[in-house]
Amino acid sequence: MEPEQIEKEVARRSALIYLPISLGAALLFFLAANLLGGYLPVAKIGGMVWVGLLSLLVSMPIVTSRVKHQAKGK
Repeated sequence: MEPEQIEKEVARRSALIYLPISLGAALLFFLAANLLGGYLPVAKIGGMVWVGLLSLLVSMPIVTSRVKHQAKGK
């Protein structure tokens, strides 16, 4: 495989891992905010977006480096 194809495959695999992680974290935040109650809808949605973006920023480099390391091992 060419290096460009390997990079595209690493990017695709990584996205299939870190996107569900960040969406799941955002959904968990939203569910927790609903269960605890007392928060405005704007606060719930804003917090959900914030948690989703932060978890995306944190998980993206970790997952990508791990997938890249696994691709080099093959």
